[in-house]
Amino acid sequence: MKTRYKFIIGLSVIILLSAAGGGLLYYNIVFKDNVTLPENQPGYLFVRTGSTYRDLLNTIESSGYVDDIQTFRWLAVQKNLSSHVRPGRYEIKDGMSNNQLINLLRSGKQKPLNVTFNSITFPAQLAGVVSKQIEADSISIINLFNSSAFLSKYGLTKETAPVMFIPNTYEFYWNTSAEGFFKRMKAEYDKFWTNERKLKAELIDLTPDEVCIVASIVEKETNKNDEKARIAGVYLNRLKRGWKLQADPTTVYAVYLETGNVLNRVLWAHTQLDHPYNTYVYAGLPPGPICFPSVTSMDAVLKSEKHDYMFFVASPDMSGYHRFSTNYNQHLRYAREYQAALKQFRK
Repeated sequence: MKTRYKFIIGLSVIILLSAAGGGLLYYNIVFKDNVTLPENQPGYLFVRTGSTYRDLLNTIESSGYVDDIQTFRWLAVQKNLSSHVRPGRYEIKDGMSNNQLINLLRSGKQKPLNVTFNSITFPAQLAGVVSKQIEADSISIINLFNSSAFLSKYGLTKETAPVMFIPNTYEFYWNTSAEGFFKRMKAEYDKFWTNERKLKAELIDLTPDEVCIVASIVEKETNKNDEKARIAGVYLNRLKRGWKLQADPTTVYAVYLETGNVLNRVLWAHTQLDHPYNTYVYAGLPPGPICFPSVTSMDAVLKSEKHDYMFFVASPDMSGYHRFSTNYNQHLRYAREYQAALKQFRK
């Protein structure tokens, strides 16, 4: 009896030890730290739209974040990760366990990021800047800018499309598509055009899109925010009197669209180019914005100064500011003074 009793006790101890060892092994696989990041800084896993389970595993392995990839793979199978591959940008933290990492990937709870764009002239530039920050590639974004059928859904044309994209910083999910980008920017456009801003546009006899067009010209005329409202006032005065805007930046834009050349200086011959965007030839506003104007320029138009100025020219002190005139003779005198100062500056 004693021998049998000892055998049972011994077997029980073996079973308990085995269970304890198995439990410890399971604990290590599931809950032990298995993610190491350099300098304890967050890392990111980017899972592209349409990725397969194999693609996901390759992304994880190539990241180098997971110390023991075999235990990760084993637990991923147990938790059926292959049926929960969700695209996105995931923030990975130092010291995560296999279980935490798999749960994060299964959940689809990706980390949003800030998308910033400013100082943009052409849609292709915008596409290039944005495509470096979200999953949508530049070609897919450009294709939408060039699709009349798609733009018509937003009441836009190829010429007016830039009005919907107001330069700023916006929070996006990384796996945003080109269509998703347009949809989000429409929501931001609607948010920008509050009732107060719409009323201000009405008071100067402009639609929101026309405000954007004038603002794009102001944006190209000066980088001095404190004189933008005055320059805007000049162009609004010309519109009210039925004058041609004769804005050099529109001629620069027209020449680029026609020839691909970027002008450093506008000559008389350039102002004679027969192009819809050349406001030396065509009266009224050009067909669309000549850049993606900043919020500062947009608000400068909405708060444009009420004055009698009809002309302006760069100041001879080379400060970047302008001198304003109510009549052409005064404008010519200021222009000659600037030209003389420019010659001295270039010597």
